[in-house]
Amino acid sequence: MSACGTRAISIIAFIGSVFSPWYRWSGRRSPDNNVCINVATYGRGGRWTMTDRGRDALRQTEDSFTVGPSGLSWDGTTLTVDINEVSTPHCQRVQGTVKIHPAAVTGVEVPLTADGAHIWRPFAPTAEIEVDLGRSGWQWRGHGYFDANFGTRALEADFGYWTWGRYPTKAGTASFYDVARRDGTDLEVALSFDRTGGVSVMDAPPKTRFRRSNWLVKRETRADPGTTPRQVKAMLDAPFYNRCGVETTLHGERVSGVFEALDLDRFRGPWLMPMLAVRVPRRPGWNFGD
Repeated sequence: MSACGTRAISIIAFIGSVFSPWYRWSGRRSPDNNVCINVATYGRGGRWTMTDRGRDALRQTEDSFTVGPSGLSWDGTTLTVDINEVSTPHCQRVQGTVKIHPAAVTGVEVPLTADGAHIWRPFAPTAEIEVDLGRSGWQWRGHGYFDANFGTRALEADFGYWTWGRYPTKAGTASFYDVARRDGTDLEVALSFDRTGGVSVMDAPPKTRFRRSNWLVKRETRADPGTTPRQVKAMLDAPFYNRCGVETTLHGERVSGVFEALDLDRFRGPWLMPMLAVRVPRRPGWNFGD
């Protein structure tokens, strides 16, 4: 998010594009044949890109990840994202560079299921971000975050609902993962990260509901007793997924960060896939020699 709070960007690199209808329709047999770098910008003139590509578009090295015309690279201190995508439905070019400068890189891994089939890896919970998309108003700096999720089963096979939140604090970053598993158990993760990469388990305030999304997705995050979180910036609003800027209170500190809610009961409904196909075009071929 920008320091002024008016702009934001989300970038997700996929091998096995979990929200792609094309991946589901393929039977999810070949993750490397459904790859994507999803870029969403929020604020005036915000755009959405999520092109599902085939295995010919994928290139990987120890310190780089490329999908067609876009890619990520790591030089030991900075993660650089080179973006060259086309938005839907506007069909406009989204092109430029984003740099994420971590304050530190953690060694934390959190299993989200008892058998370790799903792992959350918060690489850099505290970071600075530098955005230059070559358009008026889209050169800015702010606070950033870099994590990853790994899984060997479909999300909707193991989870019914989850929320995630990341809030910059005076000490560094507070991050929450609250998961309702399909086996009837719940997982509650509350971690505090300092600026050197140190991590400690938080005494988490209670889960507190706030207004549902426009698609009526349930939303709840952590907040001190007697306080209520509130949305301060609209971002992604979908029938099964909500991302927004949220202000809440944690141990007396008023903080603003990014919140996500994912309703996987809705996501596994077959009625949703044709809707997603409109926002997620499929481009199976790519030639790096072009």
